[in-house]
Amino acid sequence: MSRLDNFWSSPTQELLAQLQTTTEGLSSNESQERLVRYGDNRLSSKKRNNAFSLFLSQFKSPIILILLFATGLSFFVGDTTNALIILTIVLISGVLGFWQEHGAANAVEKLLNIVKIKTKVIRDGIAADIFIEKVVLGDVILISAGDVIPADCRLLESKDLFLDEATLTGETYPVEKSASVLSAETVLSKRTNVLWMGTHVISGSAKAVVVNAGKDTKFGEVSSKLKLRPQETEFEQGIRHFGYFLMEVTLTLVVVIFAINVFLHKPIMDAFLFSLALAVGLTPQLLPAIISINLSHGAKRMANEKVIVKRLASIENLGSMNVLCSDKTGTLTLGVVTLQSTPDLRGNSNEKVLLYAYLNAYYETGFNNPIDESIRAHRSFDLTGYQKLDEIPYDFTRKRLSVLISHADESIMITKGALSNVVEACSTVETADGGVVSIDTVKDQISKRLDEFSQQGFRTLGIGYKRIGQQKTIKRDDEKEMTYLGFLVFEDPLKPNIVETIGSLKQLGISLKIITGDNHAVAETVGNKIGLANPQILSGGELAQLSDEALIKRVGGIDIFSEVEPNQKERLILSLKKAGYVVGYIGDGVNDASALHVADVGISVDSAVDVAKEAADIVLLEKDLGVLVNGVKEGRVTFANTIKYVFMATSANFGNMFSMAGASLFLSFLPLLPKQVLLTNLMTDFPEMAIATDSVDASSISQPRRWNIKFIRKFMMVFGLISSLFDYATFGVLLWILHATPDQFRTGWFLESVVSATLIVLVIRTQGPFFNSRPGKSLLIATMGVVLMTIALPFLPWGSLFGFVRMPKVFYGALVLIILGYIVLAEVAKSIFYKNVKF
Repeated sequence: MSRLDNFWSSPTQELLAQLQTTTEGLSSNESQERLVRYGDNRLSSKKRNNAFSLFLSQFKSPIILILLFATGLSFFVGDTTNALIILTIVLISGVLGFWQEHGAANAVEKLLNIVKIKTKVIRDGIAADIFIEKVVLGDVILISAGDVIPADCRLLESKDLFLDEATLTGETYPVEKSASVLSAETVLSKRTNVLWMGTHVISGSAKAVVVNAGKDTKFGEVSSKLKLRPQETEFEQGIRHFGYFLMEVTLTLVVVIFAINVFLHKPIMDAFLFSLALAVGLTPQLLPAIISINLSHGAKRMANEKVIVKRLASIENLGSMNVLCSDKTGTLTLGVVTLQSTPDLRGNSNEKVLLYAYLNAYYETGFNNPIDESIRAHRSFDLTGYQKLDEIPYDFTRKRLSVLISHADESIMITKGALSNVVEACSTVETADGGVVSIDTVKDQISKRLDEFSQQGFRTLGIGYKRIGQQKTIKRDDEKEMTYLGFLVFEDPLKPNIVETIGSLKQLGISLKIITGDNHAVAETVGNKIGLANPQILSGGELAQLSDEALIKRVGGIDIFSEVEPNQKERLILSLKKAGYVVGYIGDGVNDASALHVADVGISVDSAVDVAKEAADIVLLEKDLGVLVNGVKEGRVTFANTIKYVFMATSANFGNMFSMAGASLFLSFLPLLPKQVLLTNLMTDFPEMAIATDSVDASSISQPRRWNIKFIRKFMMVFGLISSLFDYATFGVLLWILHATPDQFRTGWFLESVVSATLIVLVIRTQGPFFNSRPGKSLLIATMGVVLMTIALPFLPWGSLFGFVRMPKVFYGALVLIILGYIVLAEVAKSIFYKNVKF
């Protein structure tokens, strides 16, 4: 079925006929047939498991492509053996990278299946939850507050439906939707009978039919034109800048070394291949694979801690996070709200307040929330003689919920919500004897009662009512001239271990900032209970008065943001980021989506509304900051192991390049053949591939760490030059003591280069003395294995294929002394370096 245009102007029955469906949806068999025919409901084709494309991507580096071209030239000029060896080494490197990345991708795919978003559809006449990807044309969906719209749909029925369409139109205010037929010329923003894919429900409920799905949706059309990509994380920015830095260094050294070799009249083809091999040697071409391996291992470890990672790069941001913004309910508190009392204006328990609260909670049909559940659980009433007539669902603008009921042939509208918003809709107050007085005369009493409850840490709502004769429906304009009835006082106890958990976050260098809709007194009480002594508090009203520049200066020093409006959360997160913090935000509600999206790390929970889960980078299977603490540690382990690889690869490779440049000046032959350079690089990659499973020192995870290109550059220079120093010592032994032939020189330097680069991994993998830090089992085995294989290579039959020869025994004695000296000097240099240079 082709894409349907102007579907907002088609009569409902005509549209259903065109889609070959009914208001009762599709059968399971028909939906399965359509899924096979049209494919999954996705904006782009699924590429995760395309193994061939992943394999080819291992060879997309320009340097590798040039090397392959040069290998082809070697075949052409008759140097078949060298060409085959170089080609084999390049292929082995590619296969290793592919094998690791493919395994990582499959592992992550399995984890993501745990937190896929579902939508409710009617199948075989019964409402069923299915994954959004399995929605097909003609499906009839049921939606309510918090749901993400899975495809472009036409409304069949709606009740007080408001949507956030900011992702598509940029409009920040909720848009009201209703079932109707519109003109074909109606502009996008006025198509009030259409639900667009990617938008989400603020309030109300509806029934709609899927008209266009996947790439045929309006969102699919926009994304294909703009080639929309996820916002780049700080870690990804660091990788990109690191890549630019390496490119500059590589190009400079390669050009210099090639020019020197040509100037000294060495064969141009050999000099060209040699320079390209050096470029490969300096470039940590396994970095993408190493990052993928590290991240997938981290994701699996975090899954064991009940933390599911949706976007792998966010693991590194989680480790770098130094500010966590959190709501109060369910995160700091148990989230099990209990109704403590229902007092009237005098503070006395009032039966009518409780009854009206129960009626309001019993008949509301918006979305499940702990407030209404606690009212229903507190006490039940016999509702014989009561009947629901209508409802105005809760939304974050009004902050009220109204239901219309009939009793004794009279219609009564009962409104419950935030105290100030209910008082705002009232003109009178009911007294204890059933009379009424003007609300203006008792506003001070209401405020006094609120302060009393707030100072005890209770959350307080208001309830009011209005008798409206025989009226059968209500609208928002009816929420006025009401009678205030009393207070609803709730308690949500703190989690038993929350003080210790916040202490753990503080030890990890993460400051907690609470963002809550509760008033100043409640927020301060909770802050004191969780150990925030004299917390600095900024209210939503004060926040609104601050300019962006002023907020950026103040935001870092505030502990609690009280009485915050939903649309202020995003502004707070952006201000913290602009102030230089790496910000995490944890939220699970409809109004948290924008803040989750702009945070460096958006964190939600598996029980959250769909729009919050979709916007999050990380989903907790339990709403517990203790779970998040473990996730932060795993994020830092992953970051630490990634940085280890960068340190090891760049310092060793830069040292080799510097040594090559120097050797080229005084040798009449190439210090290493191109195939030997590539083999050196391949051998040293093996232990580095085991870094993902390496153990990490406690000091590496005690504080957040961020990409620091200047630090990496200094590390590379210092330890690269130390490596080069011992290369020159090897040159001296080979030339002045052993009077080595070209083949002996290359063999000797190859042995020293690979063995020293492999063993030094054990030294620079830790900031402290290497003998106090135990490496991971896989890393240790890989290191020892490569050392033994390297020493054995000149004695093996295929060693001659690489141009290696057996070395005199005295060389091995010198090799041991050189490597011991290298390890000792590197250990001393490391101690001095970390004292004077901070990461």
